[in-house]
Amino acid sequence: MLRIGAIVLHVSDSTRGSAFWSEALGYEYEANPDFLRPVGSASTRVHLDENDRTHLDLWTDSAEEQQEEVQRLVSLGAARVEWEYPDDADFVVLTDPAGNLFCVIDTSAE
Repeated sequence: MLRIGAIVLHVSDSTRGSAFWSEALGYEYEANPDFLRPVGSASTRVHLDENDRTHLDLWTDSAEEQQEEVQRLVSLGAARVEWEYPDDADFVVLTDPAGNLFCVIDTSAE
């Protein structure tokens, strides 16, 4: 089932941003302090990034589900984005019909 796994926020200073957002939302730090999650929950996390644009990360449970969801989203009007993927990429970059980037991630690769 496709779900919002993370909201990636572009910040100029991830230390300052994570301090603010952890207090504002009552989220706790994960092992990587740029990742914040609700206390005691596996709900949507916040990922603070100094290099990436603000976007949604949509999570799937397998590579097969990822490909099915990518095809479904393209049929709904999303478009694939030319991207320089690393060899071990677990994500596919798409845009919505308005041009907003988002990623579909295979979480089984973690």
